[in-house]
Amino acid sequence: MTSEEAKNKIESLREEINRHNHNYYILHSPVISDKEFDFLLKDLENLEKEFPEFHDDLSPTQRVGSDLTKGFEHVIHQRPMMSLSNSYSIEEVDEWFERVSKLLDGENFNVVGELKFDGTSISITYVNGRLVRAVTRGDGTQGDDVTANVKTIRSIPLQLLPGSWPDEFEIRGEILMPWEVFEKLNAERAYNEEPLFANPRNAASGTLKLQDPRIVANRHLDARFYYLLSDNLPFDNHYDNMEAVRSWGFKVSKNMQLLHSLEEVDEFINYWEKERRTLPVATDGLVFKLNSLRQQMNIGYTAKSPRWAIAFKFNPERACTRLKYVSFETGRMGIVTPVANLEPVLLSGTIVKRASLHNDDIIQELDIHQGDYLYVEKGGEIIPKITGVDKDRREVGAAKIEFVKECPECGTPLTRIFGEAAWCCPNHYGCRPQITGKIEHFCGRRMMNIDGIGEETAELLFDAGMVENISDLYSLTAERLSTLERIGEKSASRIMSGIEASKEVPFERVIYALSIPNVGETTAKRLAKAVKSMDDMRLMNVEELQSIQDIGPVIGQGIYDFLRDPINISIIDKLQVAGLQMSLSEDQMHPAGDSLNGKTIVISGTFHHHSRDEYKNLIESYGGKNAGSISKKTSFVLAGDNMGPSKYEKCQSLGIPIINEDEFLKMLDTE
Repeated sequence: MTSEEAKNKIESLREEINRHNHNYYILHSPVISDKEFDFLLKDLENLEKEFPEFHDDLSPTQRVGSDLTKGFEHVIHQRPMMSLSNSYSIEEVDEWFERVSKLLDGENFNVVGELKFDGTSISITYVNGRLVRAVTRGDGTQGDDVTANVKTIRSIPLQLLPGSWPDEFEIRGEILMPWEVFEKLNAERAYNEEPLFANPRNAASGTLKLQDPRIVANRHLDARFYYLLSDNLPFDNHYDNMEAVRSWGFKVSKNMQLLHSLEEVDEFINYWEKERRTLPVATDGLVFKLNSLRQQMNIGYTAKSPRWAIAFKFNPERACTRLKYVSFETGRMGIVTPVANLEPVLLSGTIVKRASLHNDDIIQELDIHQGDYLYVEKGGEIIPKITGVDKDRREVGAAKIEFVKECPECGTPLTRIFGEAAWCCPNHYGCRPQITGKIEHFCGRRMMNIDGIGEETAELLFDAGMVENISDLYSLTAERLSTLERIGEKSASRIMSGIEASKEVPFERVIYALSIPNVGETTAKRLAKAVKSMDDMRLMNVEELQSIQDIGPVIGQGIYDFLRDPINISIIDKLQVAGLQMSLSEDQMHPAGDSLNGKTIVISGTFHHHSRDEYKNLIESYGGKNAGSISKKTSFVLAGDNMGPSKYEKCQSLGIPIINEDEFLKMLDTE
């Protein structure tokens, strides 16, 4: 490599690493794995050593990462929080063990093996048995004072149990979000239309940096502690100190183990590479520490990390399991999706049996054959994905997986969507999953909100010949419904009440419920506001439809074609006769007021006085505009309970006001 090539490569790596540092520490949203990041950093370190003329004090290699955040008091660590050297193989740990042995000049030593919990680092100071300060790792030299938030974590003692604890000490650990809490939080964020957290570590880190301890308390964070520091420690070794810490009321992993030989170290690694999957909290590796504090002090530190400890990082969690078969599933809009059906495998705390293969291009790219052993990972530790094939285990003569040429449900020849990788069944009105999918969509909460009709009931109604399209719902009776298996009198009554109430659902939700191609919730609102009524929309030509905001040629043509299909014409006519709202209401035609004119408002959280949809309607009726994400253009955020942390943080950084329900309703001069 020439000097000029090295310079360009070094600059490119620095820019890339700085970007990933920002994603990780500030946005709490990494886009690459820790292992990939470490390899990038190692590449940069090697290049900088080979070409020292390009040394830069501000290179990412010259500092540790920082999670310092505006809005918190920065506190200097009394003792720096150094990072550990990382290893990714047993061989590297063995080499570390041998180095320690040489540095100790043959002296006997023990090693403590611990789980490396995947959370956010914390250092807590106790004085006279009472918690006085909690500080994040920050850049290792200083961190953020998050004492108020840490006090809300119930597994962290505010007052120690009786014991021989030092008058003053510092204890370090990890703030964690258990898998169960993480999954509930992401379900709530999905409901609030907020981006999902990639993994429990990011969720814990984001939560700990919230400005409102009440929200932190609702997140049910946990903690594990792994190191005690003081001028007056109770024991001269790490293991006994941590056992003492446990007796004082701290959570210390019961899986901490005293290891006496290299063989025991290797056994510890081999055991936890498998068993970590059964833990209730996320782990990303193991840590090995020299047990004797005297020996730790004698071995000392490098510029960045202690010589007496090393971290062993697990490879990104993935499993290899056998492909049972590939199923092809037709969706509501006719798109056929291939799905890998797998021998069940435990991955990141859950059993994985299925993973989408997305489209034909991916099947061809991976070169999947019948009975192959597939590598499965969890994208962002949430969604299972197929990442490769173990071709060494492929059976001789195994047939290649071929994408179906006909719809697996109705047998209609598939067509390729122009410019896309998807294949589609064009039999939109005679294909069972498309029909039942449209019925289920029509009845959904954000559409017509007909309680009691989900996927199974939609299929049941179709198979019984009672509902062949969405307009048939309005011909149902409680008596007919109650004759069906699994639908009793109460269920039938609930469904009929929902059907009757759906006649009052606003026009924009009716448009959304019709399953017009490419018309989602936001587009449906734009359409309703622009066209005013279904009759007027049906009279529009393609050019008129395309002139509406955010409706381009593809969507405009799709709406035009949909409204001229004879079957759709019949369905819409029947829905009009049934009494559905086919035009904007008088209130929508004539705004209730103008107090929100020119204001862009974001809604977040759950509310008491009105639903989220009702608040969205209120905003529009008073001249305001709803937005899904916060930007400099946002006027304020209407916040309920459990406001999303990412939105809260963005409000803080941009100085955007946050108002509650009562304040908002006063702005409207209504109740």
